[in-house]
Amino acid sequence: MENFDFGIVGLGVMGRNLLLNMADHDFSVAGLDLDAEKAASLEKEADDKHTIKGTTSAETFVKLIKKPRAIMLLVPAGKPVDSVIDSLLPYLEDGDIVVDGGNSYFEDTNRRVKSLAKKNIHYFGMGISGGEKGARFGPSMMPGGDKDAYERLRPIFEAVAAKVGGEPCVTYLGRGSAGNYVKMVHNGIEYAIMQLIAETYDVLKRGFGFETAQIQQLFEEWNQSELQSYLLEITAVILKKEDPNTGKPLVDLISDTAKAKGTGKWTSQNAMEIQAPVPSIDLAVAMRDISKYKEERVEAASKLRWNDSTETVNNEEIKALFKDAFHFGMLTIFAQGMAQLSIASKEFDYGLNLEEVAKIWRGGCIIRAAVLEDFRKAYKNNPELPNLLLDEELSSQILPRQKAMRSVVKIGIGKGIPMSVYTATLSYFDAYRSESLPTNIIQAQRDYFGAHKYERIDKEGVFHTEWEN
Repeated sequence: MENFDFGIVGLGVMGRNLLLNMADHDFSVAGLDLDAEKAASLEKEADDKHTIKGTTSAETFVKLIKKPRAIMLLVPAGKPVDSVIDSLLPYLEDGDIVVDGGNSYFEDTNRRVKSLAKKNIHYFGMGISGGEKGARFGPSMMPGGDKDAYERLRPIFEAVAAKVGGEPCVTYLGRGSAGNYVKMVHNGIEYAIMQLIAETYDVLKRGFGFETAQIQQLFEEWNQSELQSYLLEITAVILKKEDPNTGKPLVDLISDTAKAKGTGKWTSQNAMEIQAPVPSIDLAVAMRDISKYKEERVEAASKLRWNDSTETVNNEEIKALFKDAFHFGMLTIFAQGMAQLSIASKEFDYGLNLEEVAKIWRGGCIIRAAVLEDFRKAYKNNPELPNLLLDEELSSQILPRQKAMRSVVKIGIGKGIPMSVYTATLSYFDAYRSESLPTNIIQAQRDYFGAHKYERIDKEGVFHTEWEN
């Protein structure tokens, strides 16, 4: 007893794979699950070289782990997390560490941090990205909590994390719920880039008649360029897969009603609360919502018609145009997400180092991409950079591509094909680069109907006008 390095509660796919990953790196690990079959089968998966123990008893599980204990929860977010904490508390002691490795809402993490601190127990919220394969062979991990307590976790996490250039894709991120917040925004960026890829596929297919195989080849080519990213890579694989019964591309037989677990919505909601504009993420969430209204969309398709003019186009020119527009879109989406992290770090006193965030996202995680190394360099050069669009190197990549972006958005509008994220991304760019915005009209309107007052550009103070006189 008390000889095991680490424990995980929840032996589903993620928990089991992460435990096996730790065992591969010579850590002794214990697992707890109410399902006796899962607990027993965990030990069977390990070979003689690994020290792994599975149990269904919370008391036995806690007593297996060396002090100060390090225990990770990999259970569904919400009430299940609180339930597991309650089951462990009678056996935990001062200085023990509990790590929530699920996609918990950051405010829930704040509550748990305060509650467990009263019992002298350290609570960490840690985002994990990379899916089941990442958990087994190297995820990106985003822990936040007490900095001193992190030293108990660091050797294990650094060993099992994905590596880029020998550097582990994990680091201490900041105080309180910093880890969960960073993972939440990671998922928001993920939503937007997934939608950007989907819209590219849609316009090429519906708008220009590209076959699925042509789009697959295009995405595969892009992934060998400066656009290299995990999401492009897997999309190329998806488009290549054939249905064994019909021989058709499997993706063509998949329903267009998308689901979501809520992290994208949380990103948008909190961005609005802290006044961090992320319209690309907002619209990516909205498009998933619209997809659920299938029956209404089918009816609307027969009534709300639009016939675009057919044009003869050069496929190679279209491919080049969309490549530049996609590049513009991906960079500007990342800029929005990273700007939200910058604002949130000040708002919630996280103390985030955005260079470190970009660094640990380079490998293991779902949004890993070649451009993250450019982001890391940008924040290294200027740790206080409020927005990636202000970095000279990155703006030099974006500016030559804005013409393509504008052309692609016009194409979507002309053809009546929804390009919500493309359009929102361009609008964000244009708003951010506008020295003057028409919000002076809004100030005046608010003062007219609500006497909310307004500011002037020629003198200090706030003013109210009787507009009818």
